[in-house]
Amino acid sequence: MLVAIVFAACTGNPVERAVRDAFLTGDTTAARYDSICHLITASPDHYEQFVDDKGVINVAQLQAYINEVGQGLRPPMTWNITGYGLGEPSLAIYFERSGSMVPYDTQGGAGQLKKAVNDLINFFPGSDVAIHIVNDDIYPYQGSVDDFLQDRDIYASTAGVGNAATTDFKRIFEKILEAQPAGSIAVLVTDMIYSPADTRELSVEKIFNEEQSLAMSLMKKYKDKSFIVSRFSGDYHGNYYPYNGAPVSYNGQRPFYLIVIADAATLDRLAGDSRYARLLAPPGAQHTFRFNQPTRDVDANLVLDWWQDAGRYRLDRDAALTLTNVEGDHTTGILAFTVAVNFAPLCLPPEYLADAANYEVRSQSGYTLTVRPINEDDFNNNNREYLEGKTHLLFFKGKPATPRDELTVALRRTYPTWVAGATTADDRVPDATTTFGLDQVLRGLYDGSGGDGTYTQLTIHLNK
Repeated sequence: MLVAIVFAACTGNPVERAVRDAFLTGDTTAARYDSICHLITASPDHYEQFVDDKGVINVAQLQAYINEVGQGLRPPMTWNITGYGLGEPSLAIYFERSGSMVPYDTQGGAGQLKKAVNDLINFFPGSDVAIHIVNDDIYPYQGSVDDFLQDRDIYASTAGVGNAATTDFKRIFEKILEAQPAGSIAVLVTDMIYSPADTRELSVEKIFNEEQSLAMSLMKKYKDKSFIVSRFSGDYHGNYYPYNGAPVSYNGQRPFYLIVIADAATLDRLAGDSRYARLLAPPGAQHTFRFNQPTRDVDANLVLDWWQDAGRYRLDRDAALTLTNVEGDHTTGILAFTVAVNFAPLCLPPEYLADAANYEVRSQSGYTLTVRPINEDDFNNNNREYLEGKTHLLFFKGKPATPRDELTVALRRTYPTWVAGATTADDRVPDATTTFGLDQVLRGLYDGSGGDGTYTQLTIHLNK
């Protein structure tokens, strides 16, 4: 029996394997270069020779290493990576200043919203940061970044900027997307309540249809853009303005959101870089979901002699990622093997990746899958080369039933289940968990970016 996985070479450390695979497959592209950089920046302590004290890739050192690996091949190969390295992206904050946002930053509250934004700025690796105020339009913030960070009452200091009675998401999103430079990051800080002018006579259904259509059209128009929506909870003390009804005094927790907007390729590049973890998965967020995340390959390799394995197999050193002389266990007939995968570039919540129900496994022999994250305790001298640079272990188990089988594992992309309990069509009595019309906006983003699909997929060939 033979098992083959078409992902990476199986000798040397993860960076060496990735470089060798790039040469052997002819994939010396910018995307492959970025994937190698992801391996390095995800484990900077292991690759100190390739990064400076700020975690930035040393392109010259990496070029020398790539050349060294290439010269060890027969025939020798070269790969010029000049120009592939990209600088740090800029960050633009769009801070919503509508009437229903002011109570998030009162003197009597804990200020979770302002802290979330300040942390975003403070932990951003780059230094190019701009701040804007948004409501009926987008307006420049008149102070410096330091002024914003130190301001203890940001809504008081920005009083009179724009029309706080409306939030025109159509104008805001289109202006952000039209003006956004390639490779840059934009973050909208908002309560996600769609409230354009002149809507008091419109039914809730018509408003919802309008905002869902708007979100869908944005995704279809800007097909190369991705949105990461992170949901938080913060203290709220003041008037809330329902869609249908008089202002309501509310004191308690209310949801708010940080929406990261960038080119899909930019987020793919940053997702495996640990320096951007706080941007892509902000600490304190209750839920995070990325809209318009393309299917992509991930780095994966077989782990030899894992303690949960069953049956017999041997690695064929002349064929990448191939197990030969594979037999099921003599007593049970079970074949079990382990694959280490780096899911870091997918920018997905840990609980999602660790849930086997989110994976679709297809095979003729009915192989089953269990999955868990890799822990420090898993490493030893025998398996380090297989686990280094990886985030999760996939355990496969089954009884081979056919001479030839193809085992396909797909990590599914589905609409986030938490949205149903986080949205409402009647906000006359505000609460701590729901946002008016949230489902319609997010459903529009989801459907407009293609809906259900897969984040990544791997195929394992089983040949008797």
